[in-house]
Amino acid sequence: MASDAAANGIRTIPEPRTVLSEELLARIHARADGYDRRNEFFSEDFEELTAAGYLRALVPERFGGLGLSLREVAREQTRLGSAAPATALAVNMHLVWTGVAKALHERGDDSLDFLLAEAGAGEVFGFGISEAGNDLMLFGSRSRAVPQPDGGYRFSGTKVFTSLSPAWTRLGTMGLDSESADGPKLVYGFVERGDGVSNKDDWDTLGMRASQSQTTLLDGALARPDRVVRRLDPGPNADPLIFAIFANFEILLAAVYTGVGKRALELAVESAHRRTSMKNDGRSLAQDPDIRWRIADAAIAQDAIYPQLDAIAGDVDAQADHGAQWFPKLVGIKVRATETARHVVDQALRVSGGGSYFAGNELGRLYRDVLAGIFHPSDAESAHSTVANAWLGPIDPVG
Repeated sequence: MASDAAANGIRTIPEPRTVLSEELLARIHARADGYDRRNEFFSEDFEELTAAGYLRALVPERFGGLGLSLREVAREQTRLGSAAPATALAVNMHLVWTGVAKALHERGDDSLDFLLAEAGAGEVFGFGISEAGNDLMLFGSRSRAVPQPDGGYRFSGTKVFTSLSPAWTRLGTMGLDSESADGPKLVYGFVERGDGVSNKDDWDTLGMRASQSQTTLLDGALARPDRVVRRLDPGPNADPLIFAIFANFEILLAAVYTGVGKRALELAVESAHRRTSMKNDGRSLAQDPDIRWRIADAAIAQDAIYPQLDAIAGDVDAQADHGAQWFPKLVGIKVRATETARHVVDQALRVSGGGSYFAGNELGRLYRDVLAGIFHPSDAESAHSTVANAWLGPIDPVG
């Protein structure tokens, strides 16, 4: 078929490669409820995902990885998010850093090649960027970055929502250097677990519990000179590192929540076929016009996410030039995916009835997990501001 298509001049797209077997996903799915109930890190999932090479999925083969594309890994994250959202969300943070390093490497920037080599050798990377009250995100920091005589930096501050807290061995972080002559500068670097780094056992949340995204305390944590990757002016910046972080974070995050919506729709369909109506002579609710409308509404919304996610991830792989529209596209897919997942889960709950309100019900857990999408950057307000600026230009200064 493929050769016939090629012979006739028809462009064919290779089937995406996969890492996660259906058997592995089934085991991960079976453990998700227990991790959630116990508010426990997904240790067995992590061990199996590591053994399968999944943490090396985005690492190029020359660095010891599997060499998958961002498009392929986004599809895998959708599958993993469908099986166990919290597991997928936590693994996302490591995948984001490997995706960032891959994107820079492919664009001729070797500043994070050390990350690819270390990830290929089994190191696990955490994402230590978020800070309470810092709505500037990548463009500002409440943490301090103190320059050292040899060119390294010591970071001090509090980082929140640090997924993979029990497992990471390297932490990508940032802070503000206000001491150097050319300061202030935002400094990005990588520290190792050990002196100057500690976690607070404070992850007791409504949802995404297995991610164990604990608060991280930095107290003079050292980034060696060869692990300091950027010194940037505060504020919006066109540096390739910023684009690479933004692209990988938003796309892979959207993939996880697309998986949540996918699973919720499956559960709604199962429930509609299983439940019956006394008002309708014991027929299944799959025959009820109102229930059919709700499931159709959820399916229409869910179905629109897949091609957009595929296309945007593919454009990052292909190094497409969207100019000033890149950031609107990236915030758009994140907001659309998370909000669509919330809508689909809500419709599934209405289809499934009161049983989903009980503790231990999978759909109830998905309802709690999907709410986390509200809080990930970019939030809806920031996303709309980004898109408005792209289309309308910035707001004129007063006076």
